Amino acid sequence: MGYEYAVEKKHLFDEQGQEMFLKIRDNAHRLLKEAGAFKVEQVWRRVTGSSWQMLACVDRMVEMKEIKELKRECWAQHRVFVAYDEYP
Repeated sequence: MGYEYAVEKKHLFDEQGQEMFLKIRDNAHRLLKEAGAFKVEQVWRRVTGSSWQMLACVDRMVEMKEIKELKRECWAQHRVFVAYDEYP
């Protein structure tokens, strides 16, 4: 079975999931301020846990329109994101 956001999303709302989400969100905001973009593998640094739940954290930020993915074909850990309002 592969990654399914709908399945992993529910884990983001317990205490452990919220801690992970906030760490990843803080990393994302820092990286956006420093470089204007980030790869998923960068935003995961110093965060421990399930890689699927970490992907769900990033996908939740997309869902909340905090970040936007630059579309291209690549492995999940190499996906690139920018601030939502940066690119059309």
